[in-house]
Amino acid sequence: MLRVLLVEDDADVRGAVEESLRQAGHDVTSVVDGQLGLEQILVTSFDLVISDIRLPRLGGLALFRKIREVSPRTAVILMTSFATADDAVSALKQGADDYLTKPFDMDELVIRVRGIAERKALVDELAAARAQLAGAADTEIIGASPAIMRLLDLVSTVAQSDAPVLVTGESGTGKELIARRLHMLSDRSTKPFVAVNCAAFPETLLEAELFGHERGAFTGAMKKRDGRFRVAHGGTLLLDEVAEIPLPAQAKLLRVLQEGTFEPLGSDVAVRVDVRIVSATHRNLKARIADGAFREDLYYRLNAINLEVPALRDRMSDLPLLVNHFLWRFSRTPDTLPDLTVNAWRALSTYPFMGNVRELAHAIQHAVLLSRGGTIGLEHLPDDIKRVATAGSAPGSREVRPLAAVLKQAEREHILLVLAVAQGGRTRAAELLGISRKNLWEKLKSHGISDSDIDDPVS
Repeated sequence: MLRVLLVEDDADVRGAVEESLRQAGHDVTSVVDGQLGLEQILVTSFDLVISDIRLPRLGGLALFRKIREVSPRTAVILMTSFATADDAVSALKQGADDYLTKPFDMDELVIRVRGIAERKALVDELAAARAQLAGAADTEIIGASPAIMRLLDLVSTVAQSDAPVLVTGESGTGKELIARRLHMLSDRSTKPFVAVNCAAFPETLLEAELFGHERGAFTGAMKKRDGRFRVAHGGTLLLDEVAEIPLPAQAKLLRVLQEGTFEPLGSDVAVRVDVRIVSATHRNLKARIADGAFREDLYYRLNAINLEVPALRDRMSDLPLLVNHFLWRFSRTPDTLPDLTVNAWRALSTYPFMGNVRELAHAIQHAVLLSRGGTIGLEHLPDDIKRVATAGSAPGSREVRPLAAVLKQAEREHILLVLAVAQGGRTRAAELLGISRKNLWEKLKSHGISDSDIDDPVS
């Protein structure tokens, strides 16, 4: 719902606009001249002003300029006759949001106002997100949806324990951020947090990476090296992509979990460590067990507590926060973040994001670069998102048009058909259409239907 100020001296037009907007759910205040309109603007906050250009005491263009001075965020729609249409176009260049040429269809006005309401909702949502993100750390978990709040509550609960935690979820959901939060909330927060991607090392090197090695333990081992377990002593070790650990290393990892000791490669001296293990994977470990690729006993050791990170499509209410976070991260001037058009926002909010938050981050970075820091439109988003946003309902490439344009075209064609049935008689056509003759005249004007169209309705 919008708070609307209507400035119109014609009682019939004023009444019709008031009724249409109130039926659409908007709160409407109306005045009969520009001076009264300005007085209302000075004392009351309005989301939208709809004003005629020709007004007593203070004209609509002068009122528009005053509104831009005292209330720059208030949207303005100007109503104009054909004679003053050039003034309205000039006002658009100065920042007016829209204009309508009289006579106009009330449904068209309601559609235009709905578009402004959508833009306002988007701006408000993004502004709230920016306020919440002010000062947020790059590693902070962004979100306030029920799904993410339940997860964060569980993280806070288990952080003080030393029990092993298995963090699961699709790729790109932020599993490492959850692991870092566990560490930061634990008594180990002043000790090291060490992360190792178990899929990044070949089988022959992963054991050396985890447990260290002595000089000469294998070809290329020119000097002694501490492994990740020893580096993480007293703190937390994240085993990312834990499902990719080869079976020989799994056996050694199981011993560390059971006894807290291991031997570096090339040594028979046991090293004792105090490390909390957090594992992460996007794979189904039970399926890996069934395939013989993962030890069942190790699974139960790692999975004392399971934290599942929700997919982005299950927490879409967090999208404004996440979008603004990435706008802030990727913008050259984070103090003045770029805006998004309604079409760009609609595309983002309906896209499934199979790559989750990581894919969203890429999309925003892509858009910021292509828009050069300006307003982000649909054309600046990655091709996958644009394709989903513009895909037709039938195979092949079909033109996708706004619903208002489709309805307007259908109405025009139907009016021409009825006029043909009525052999051009306006009164009979109005009766068949179930509208007044005046309303029919307004629609003829709105659709640009001339006498030549009526004489030859199929042309």
